[in-house]
Amino acid sequence: MEQKYYTNERNIQIVISLLKQHGIRRVIASPGATNVTFVASIQQDPWFEIYSSVDERSAAYMACGMAAESGEPVVISCTGATASRNYMPGLTEAFYRKLPVIAITSHQGTHRIGHLIAQQIDRRNPPADIAIESVTVPVVKDNADERFCEIEVNKALLALKLHGGGPAHINLFTTYSKDYSVVQLPKAHVIRRYSQYDKLPELSRNGHIAVFIGSHKPFTEEETKAIDVFCAANDAVVFHDHTSGYYGHYGVRNALMVKQHFNTSVKQIDTLIHIGEVSGDYDGFGFSKNIVWRVSEDGALRDSFGKLTDVFQMPEKVFFEKYTPKDAPTHHEYLDECKCVCQKVLSDIPELPFGNIWMAQYLSKHIPAGSNLHLGILNTLRSWNFFDVEKDVTTNCNVGGFGIDGNMSSMIGASLVHPDKIYFGIFGDLSFFYDMNVVGNRHVSNNVRILLINNGRGTEFRNYNHPGAAFGEKADEYIAAARHYGNKSENLVKHYATDLGFEYLAASNKQDFLTNVERFLTPELTSMPILFEVFTDSQNESDALYTINHLYPKDATKPSMKQIVKNEIKSVIGERGMKIGRAIWGKD
Repeated sequence: MEQKYYTNERNIQIVISLLKQHGIRRVIASPGATNVTFVASIQQDPWFEIYSSVDERSAAYMACGMAAESGEPVVISCTGATASRNYMPGLTEAFYRKLPVIAITSHQGTHRIGHLIAQQIDRRNPPADIAIESVTVPVVKDNADERFCEIEVNKALLALKLHGGGPAHINLFTTYSKDYSVVQLPKAHVIRRYSQYDKLPELSRNGHIAVFIGSHKPFTEEETKAIDVFCAANDAVVFHDHTSGYYGHYGVRNALMVKQHFNTSVKQIDTLIHIGEVSGDYDGFGFSKNIVWRVSEDGALRDSFGKLTDVFQMPEKVFFEKYTPKDAPTHHEYLDECKCVCQKVLSDIPELPFGNIWMAQYLSKHIPAGSNLHLGILNTLRSWNFFDVEKDVTTNCNVGGFGIDGNMSSMIGASLVHPDKIYFGIFGDLSFFYDMNVVGNRHVSNNVRILLINNGRGTEFRNYNHPGAAFGEKADEYIAAARHYGNKSENLVKHYATDLGFEYLAASNKQDFLTNVERFLTPELTSMPILFEVFTDSQNESDALYTINHLYPKDATKPSMKQIVKNEIKSVIGERGMKIGRAIWGKD
């Protein structure tokens, strides 16, 4: 008989590899056809300690006893049909005793459920008290499937110790492959989880270290200090946008730098430390990274960058303090490098067409100190993420659900908390009209300033780099939803706003804007709220975005970014700057 090795089914290989890497070796296998590829693969691997049980109900209880006695996880494996149903009493026992039992139930695929096909048991909604975590591991067809399977299997195996431990469930698909020719088991990507009481992995300091902050509640003074002291001790920087809540000393607004078509070592990160929640800073994701550490008290596997290796289930302050060497000298070379490149890129922005980005460029320098700024999602947030505001201007955006439906209401709600503070809101027309009822709310006060950017459509869908742009003006019909809400009427919003007690301003070009913006930016409370409607053109919006994304040509005959910034550094900050430049681009 031909020698059998591992199955060629990649999803099953991933399960086996991760069981081994997580140190799980005991398996109780029940007979069946659907789990043959899993059982046949592990029975020839001496790593595993395998036992047989015909009765699945008994197998699950055997696993409970074995796990309780050994203190180690135990796998149970069964086929389709009612086999998995018989696991439920034992898994219930494991759930309430917090025993690390992992049920691997093999399955032919969700697509076969509900079609009167024999032995197709629907396991998509297991009872709440038989598993801490239940995942599905489908057949792998491409790299995206493979990464998904790796995350899901890691999630299930890590759940065995989560919140005191307990059982987990993997619904494992199979194609009944008869190919067992894989001699060397391919290694799957393992993810580790740590608590503040565990022995923590070493932080490599051989390359750049950066902290990436998604949307985040405001940091306390102590939390900000912990981040800054960590950065100083590890020569790290903080990449963040206007939703991060971070106002420390090591922040870099990196979106504009990352978008440029030049290579510098500042965009090459060895270890990225990811904190916070959803980020709308799509442009800021474009740096290279080797490994990603996720720090969050929820301990969940959030693989935003596709490079997650470790999860630290602890308060962020605790994490940063644990990785700050005592009496370490202060370093900010990497911060200097990043700021130098960012400043050079900002200084090379040419005159932009009138639109959202041009207004963000202007207003970011003039928003009154102590104000609060609320940004509409996507186009507006992206436009403002290219530019800094003063550190005492707080910023917010609805990036949690990332919808246009409540941007303005969120700003109005916030404005009610501090009536003596000015709240600015920057919104596109679709977002404004979607949420316009709140403008008539009787609690709206004189501390509200709304900038309505009215281009008569969802201009995002007309931007040069959006799939909708391929349809040209035809995109306006249903993709960009143009010509609603008065079709850029000069009177509709004016009458609506003034009748509701707003002071109304309007502009259609740069000169009109500059004439009216001083009133809009008045640092004192005015007698009534202000609504400033600005009419823009979608082509100008798209042209501005293209310009700011292509500040440096790819033409090799022109000076390279390396040479341009090298000269800039030399002229601005002298020999120390040259040292920084050599660190960024090499000795020459």
